[in-house]
Amino acid sequence: MNIEQARFNMIEQQIRPWNVLDEDVLALLHVVKREQFVPKAYENLAFADVEIPLAGGETMFNPKVEARIVQEIAVQKHENVLEIGTGSGYMTALLAHTARHVTTVEIQPESVTLAKENLSKAGVINVSVEEGNGAQGWSTGTEYDVIVVSGGLPVLPEALVKQLKVGGRMIAILGEAPAMTCQLITRTSETAHDAVKVFETVTKPLTGAEAPSRFTF
Repeated sequence: MNIEQARFNMIEQQIRPWNVLDEDVLALLHVVKREQFVPKAYENLAFADVEIPLAGGETMFNPKVEARIVQEIAVQKHENVLEIGTGSGYMTALLAHTARHVTTVEIQPESVTLAKENLSKAGVINVSVEEGNGAQGWSTGTEYDVIVVSGGLPVLPEALVKQLKVGGRMIAILGEAPAMTCQLITRTSETAHDAVKVFETVTKPLTGAEAPSRFTF
């Protein structure tokens, strides 16, 4: 396989047509090598429009979702980021290239090990990989400029919103299949936030995510 041709095809045939038009984001996809973050058993799918399996039944987002999230959240160089769901570390690396620092939380021990290895090999140093369940918040007393949820959430935990600085923003895929939407959430005050729907998609829920209330009759 011609890797650079495959990367070019991924960007031009999958990602750009999905309204990812920010040239800085498209350039970043050449810098952070996706094939270096895919489990070896799935290397031939590194540029395919599929979710790639990871440990514990988790998956990597497909490439166009990853790129669209990076474009919409628009991390700045002075910002500190919290990522929930490290996976293989690929999204982490994309965020780290435009952030001051990324704290990323992963519940699967195998994925923690894989992500640390991948990030180290890629020379990404402004990242802290933490093992634990962050799907309902990561209580360290820190507020973040940006939160990225790398997996589905049936409901949005208020604890996560409260970890945003006022004026900070979070991106998360909310709901349950087959009706899920990626939303950009901005904390507007100590007690309020706004949400804007960015795109529709379907993905697996994060391990440890809060289940929605079920009414019984």
